[in-house]
Amino acid sequence: MDLYYKSTRNSNLKVTASEAILKGLAPDGGLFVPEKLPVLGKSMEELKDLNYQDTAYEVMKCFLTDFTEEELRNCIEKAYDSKFDDEAIAPLVKVEDTYYLELFHGATIAFKDMALSILPHLMTTSAKKNQVKNEIVILTATSGDTGKAAMAGFADVEGTRIIVFYPKNGVSKVQELQMRTQKGANVDVVAIHGNFDNAQSGVKQMFEDQELAKELAEKGYQFSSANSINIGRLVPQVAYYVYAYTKLLANGEIEDGEKINVVVPTGNFGNILAAYYAKNLGVPIAKLICASNDNKVLYDFFQTGTYDKNREFVLTTSPSMDILISSNLERLIYLICGEDSEKTKELMEELKTTGKYTITPEMKEKLADFAAGYSTEEETAESIHDTYQKTGYVMDTHTAVAAHVCGQYRAKSGDQTKCVIASTASPYKFVKSVMSAIDAENANADEFNLLPKLQEVSGVPMPQAIKDILDAKVLHDLECDADKMKETVKGILNV
Repeated sequence: MDLYYKSTRNSNLKVTASEAILKGLAPDGGLFVPEKLPVLGKSMEELKDLNYQDTAYEVMKCFLTDFTEEELRNCIEKAYDSKFDDEAIAPLVKVEDTYYLELFHGATIAFKDMALSILPHLMTTSAKKNQVKNEIVILTATSGDTGKAAMAGFADVEGTRIIVFYPKNGVSKVQELQMRTQKGANVDVVAIHGNFDNAQSGVKQMFEDQELAKELAEKGYQFSSANSINIGRLVPQVAYYVYAYTKLLANGEIEDGEKINVVVPTGNFGNILAAYYAKNLGVPIAKLICASNDNKVLYDFFQTGTYDKNREFVLTTSPSMDILISSNLERLIYLICGEDSEKTKELMEELKTTGKYTITPEMKEKLADFAAGYSTEEETAESIHDTYQKTGYVMDTHTAVAAHVCGQYRAKSGDQTKCVIASTASPYKFVKSVMSAIDAENANADEFNLLPKLQEVSGVPMPQAIKDILDAKVLHDLECDADKMKETVKGILNV
């Protein structure tokens, strides 16, 4: 059965999975969604002994129906290989009574590797399928992790170029160095004078700019995206939630059919939306718990039914979640308003013009699967400190946001359902914040001097990704104002 994709803002627009991957964003500014959410062809019991690669295949074939088995398996094989430093790809670690799904064992030590190591292969396969002759220009905004993972994935991939925008002073020192030292003849990275929302809005505007699309086409280019607005980014993320459940089952941690809760630290809403898709596929998930930092626009939305980005933008120690416009929420809005693309479009227009929108009481009722919480800077640091003191387990700042929210939810609700926390980055990526939380004396130390110290306290060897940047040469130093992104892209591409 072929599964087609339509735009959240125009239900009449229908494309195949490979076309949706190539386009990234729908021409009307909407996001591509499956015309109906698929269901897994196999039970959790049947999947429990599969490795990560085979699990990913079973999940992705439900969504990407115009890929042959050979094409899909080939993409998966190339993605989930020795680039990951753990054979399990996404190991599940039990700490006291909580399970941490470690999604940071890839080449750039953040969860974005889970999807961005396969996206280039899905993209080039899609280009061949659709006889695309243009060079594909991947245009991406990053709050720190997507950028490096996308650049690493697309570096020197034939037929592609990649341009990444990130907020200057809005990412960790390690994140910035990872991006600025990326090799590859087809790779560019630009620091913008502004925040992540400015970068994301600038990228979206370029996607919607029909004049620019024409100018690019004349020069043999077309845009696509590596952000989670691209369905080719979202689908691979669904796989690790299925895998987490089957591994709990295989390890005898749960009974078949027993429900679990999933806690996800999120800013752009993609990672938790993937868990929602997994639940719809048939994974027995009870609550999807959305964890925010001080930029708690999502928390407020779940409490009140009003999404309001008109507020102070806070720079936190969990910068990948410093986001006030959660792009992927649009896909959920579309589902809870009964797949009414007119209604979705109207709400998104409202967000664009007034900075906020309110959903109907009927829509709010359909959010019963979700719970939400947030963690202040102090609580995040406490979470890192206390978990380390009690168990010796060291987690990064984003994971700590989720761990705090998990504890808070349990205490408030009395719900003792087993919890899986999406652990989204290696503590090495945010070494200064992590080490300062463990011991306040580290706050004055140089970030890079703390790396061997972290190795000592965590007992986890320094990842290759960190060793690589310690003596790497800075190759990128482009900067621009937030309103000059289009001119910068045209300059890079000589358009």
